[in-house]
Amino acid sequence: MSKNVYDLTMSRIKTLFQEFDNIYISFSGGKDSGVLLNLCLHYMKENCIERKIGVFHMDYEVQYNETTKYIDRVLEANKEYLEVYRVCVPFKVTTCTSMHQIYWRPWDQLCKDLWVRELPTGCYTQADFSFYCSDMWDYDFQELFGNWYHLLKKARRTCSLIGIRTQESYHRWKTVYGNKRRYMYNELKWTRLVTQDVYNAYPLYDWLTTDIWTANGRFGWDYNNLYDLYYQAGVPLEKQRVASPFLSAAQESLSLYRVLDPDMWGKMLCRVNGVNFTALYGHSYVVARKKAILPPGHTWQSYMNFLLSTLPEDTRMNYRRKLAVSIDFWRTRGGCLSETTIEKLRSYGIPVEVQNYTNYHTDKLPVRMEYQDDLDIADFKDLPTYKRMCICILKNDHLCKYMGFSMTKKEQEDRQRIMEFYKNIKL
Repeated sequence: MSKNVYDLTMSRIKTLFQEFDNIYISFSGGKDSGVLLNLCLHYMKENCIERKIGVFHMDYEVQYNETTKYIDRVLEANKEYLEVYRVCVPFKVTTCTSMHQIYWRPWDQLCKDLWVRELPTGCYTQADFSFYCSDMWDYDFQELFGNWYHLLKKARRTCSLIGIRTQESYHRWKTVYGNKRRYMYNELKWTRLVTQDVYNAYPLYDWLTTDIWTANGRFGWDYNNLYDLYYQAGVPLEKQRVASPFLSAAQESLSLYRVLDPDMWGKMLCRVNGVNFTALYGHSYVVARKKAILPPGHTWQSYMNFLLSTLPEDTRMNYRRKLAVSIDFWRTRGGCLSETTIEKLRSYGIPVEVQNYTNYHTDKLPVRMEYQDDLDIADFKDLPTYKRMCICILKNDHLCKYMGFSMTKKEQEDRQRIMEFYKNIKL
């Protein structure tokens, strides 16, 4: 008889408790990590598990008050089963609300007068982590915490449980299904090796949003009441998320803070640059949401140059470096395009040089070409145009993720330096 997602997940959790002597859960206060925590607690109570499990909560300072209340409730109600690591560290966090700030720092001591709330009781700060350094991004800290916790517990094998679901995004789908066998634990596709003897596990990977709320309702589990407020405000189920309010994905919903949590909203305005502007225009063409509009008398290249002229020097040079790298890439290596797109480019009279081989695992062919002003093609986002750069600038997309950029060589070297630095530290 086929099993439902609940039965499958309980089986996965059983496997993890059997195979790993050290387990902790990444708990954000959202619906997915909340259900995952409740599933683990349910398994522990049903099977009389005496050992505690870790709870790793990265506290980003700025969040809905309902989220803070929920986290406080859950941790207090289950303290006999949990070993809590509530982390309040000033790592760098990407922000897309400002032309001036590429990142901001929660709990930054230099901005203590502007903190939106006091440090939670019993939290861990930067002084508690020997591996912390000021160049560290939040995702670096998250990965290094697993190593730190593994050494702290003198564990044989450590597992971090993360409540992501492939339904949420293509990136999350790739996290699970793009995993190569050698990075899995015992060929379990929902696990991934992070560092030696430390793994991530995604037991909820095949759940739907409706499964999450069915579980909460059927078992009567506590959940973040922010979701009730979202529902009353008319936010669709699939868009109800708990995340940093200053990320690109949160631009359209930032204005909800004014309605759902006006007290927090008033404090946020002084905390990070550009919050009010993004709340007003984050859903509009002003920040290239849904549509970017070219002003009269401009080409996209001239409009890009105008936008760049309005930016601070550091920000302007960041975008120019990204553009130079992209131009060189399309001239020398080429981007992989489908045959349909290649024929479309040729029909427009655009010179393209098609290569026969690529190191990428794809059926598409690498194409060398020059930057264009704009292209009315379905694969527009994958093609080199000045319009695409304009969209990045309007979105305050400092990393140019819209253009497909990942970390630069320098950023990768900085990250590797941090990792090597950590390896030499003993607890």
